[in-house]
Amino acid sequence: MKKLVLVFSLFLIGFSVQSQEVKKKKNAKVSFEVDGICGMCKTRIETAALKSKGVKFAVWSLETHQLNVIMDERKTDVLTIQKNITEVGHDIILEEDKKMVATTEAYNSVHPCCKYRDEEIITGHDGELKKQKKN
Repeated sequence: MKKLVLVFSLFLIGFSVQSQEVKKKKNAKVSFEVDGICGMCKTRIETAALKSKGVKFAVWSLETHQLNVIMDERKTDVLTIQKNITEVGHDIILEEDKKMVATTEAYNSVHPCCKYRDEEIITGHDGELKKQKKN
């Protein structure tokens, strides 16, 4: 009888622990801001995101700088995607005054027209490729 109660107790404990586990989504939608300036930046950012295992969809908007991603949370997480993007030279804007900054080496590897930290290059872009400044 004691063994039966012990087995039943272990079963209930195991079941309750399993139900408390956070379910990871197969098609989780996330978005965050990535700094960039032009169409080449768009390609570089989206490619870096898509190379992350588990990322199914990635689109970066030049106007809003938002990167929208659909990912499998069982295979990757947002931090991994963000690290892959900083490795190709783009900063991630986390909050108004916080950033995940790409290394100087990674930033210097981007094309000269993609130097989004340089105000002169930002103002030198023409038409649709011009970076939108936030007020």
